[in-house]
Amino acid sequence: MKEEQSYVGTERVTGRYVIPFVIPLIMSLWTKLQGSVETSNAFFFYGVIAFFLGLTSIIYQINQWSFTKQIIAHYGAMLITVFPTLLFSGFYPLNYFVDLLIYLNFNLTGIMLFFLTYFLFKLVSVGAE
Repeated sequence: MKEEQSYVGTERVTGRYVIPFVIPLIMSLWTKLQGSVETSNAFFFYGVIAFFLGLTSIIYQINQWSFTKQIIAHYGAMLITVFPTLLFSGFYPLNYFVDLLIYLNFNLTGIMLFFLTYFLFKLVSVGAE
């Protein structure tokens, strides 16, 4: 029996972050050609966020790390990639108070998505046994 590797080969990882980035990028370019700059920018930033989400999802494939370490690493990666993208995107007006609300919303959304995917994974894995 072949021993499972602790990393994911690049041929499988590419689909996690390239495809979710390329589709919104194409939509961004298309809408920019149509003259809708604001919509174009939104698609671009959605693509960047999807890229970072897909890229950092491989953290959960590192079998040597505990689940707690994976969560902390993923949160840190999201904090230095997705959070600044949200700030630079122009989706929110920026000032100190609003930045704090964006940060709280970022964390609340992250917690909700974490528990949703965690319980769905547990449900699917129990059903597969």
